[in-house]
Amino acid sequence: MARPKKNKIKLTDDDIKRLKSILKKKDTNQILSVRCRILINLDEDHLPAMTYDQCMSACNVSRATIAKTVKLFASGGIDEVLKINRNINSDNARRKIDGRTEAKIIEVACGPVPEGHARWTIRLLEDHLKIELDEPISREAIRRSLKKTNFGLTATTTGVSQTKQTQNL
Repeated sequence: MARPKKNKIKLTDDDIKRLKSILKKKDTNQILSVRCRILINLDEDHLPAMTYDQCMSACNVSRATIAKTVKLFASGGIDEVLKINRNINSDNARRKIDGRTEAKIIEVACGPVPEGHARWTIRLLEDHLKIELDEPISREAIRRSLKKTNFGLTATTTGVSQTKQTQNL
């Protein structure tokens, strides 16, 4: 004998329309589209209602995902299901360098080298940027931003474009 369902999903016609309109949008992310499909498939007021196992194979998700979605719906309704909570430790929250700071790093690295040095190093950039920027940036953050933009400090020419040598005919 199967266990009775703890949380039942009963959606109104307006809720179904709202979920289907979210599914039709091109910019809907995968998390929301999966949650909408789960709610529509498990709805008991609009037949045919699926079981968890049928919904797992139809939506290609795990049982835990379905259980979490149903629990969110039971606790906060459809608005709680459609809200995506981001972790405060996500990459965007931890990011120290924005576009302007990154541009400043590249500008300094493309500029003239300090006297007595053959080329820029990450430590030299760190010391120089401590003076120019409001808050200090770590060597690792400087290295990551330079790597992301394919800027090599060890290249012989550190400019915007490389010089091409042509053959004389």
